[in-house]
Amino acid sequence: MSFWSNLIGYQLVWFAAVIGAGRGTPWPGTIAAALFVAWQLSMPGRAREWRLVVAAVVAGVLVDGGLAGSGLAVYAAARPALPAGGAPLWILALWSAFALTLTQSLSALRTRAWLAPLLGAIGAPLAYLGAARGWQAMTFAPPVWPGVLALAIGWAVALTLLARWARRIERSHGAVTAPVLRRDR
Repeated sequence: MSFWSNLIGYQLVWFAAVIGAGRGTPWPGTIAAALFVAWQLSMPGRAREWRLVVAAVVAGVLVDGGLAGSGLAVYAAARPALPAGGAPLWILALWSAFALTLTQSLSALRTRAWLAPLLGAIGAPLAYLGAARGWQAMTFAPPVWPGVLALAIGWAVALTLLARWARRIERSHGAVTAPVLRRDR
């Protein structure tokens, strides 16, 4: 059940964040993410994953902060932002919630090294484009392709590193994983 609750819970956080941001407020997504993170970390054996959450927020500061700072992307509900003028709070909250999918619903990324950069390079731009076009949570500066390319590269690198960090946590502490996707090694 943890696989499905993690997957559905994260999707609810994503919708709260992008719909809230699209309507000009960062708080629905930020609060939903905080509740999701607290819930996930309170599960048996998962408290040590707080380091993965911190690493994901740092990645968000770099990737989304870089997009915002360079002018390649403009985020709705951009205040508060960390650092000032960088990634908005709601998107960093999304990164924190996303980190906790890496040991549950996206646990396959830890054992298939090729899958993390592929999902980062393709899945992230699709999610951002959906947030931009469907909910007006952000916009890419015209022409769109440099922003999407920068996002694809940033997410490919970030997701690869985060998946490795999640695997390190699993190996050093025997993290609880979703049995549906776990493979014998």
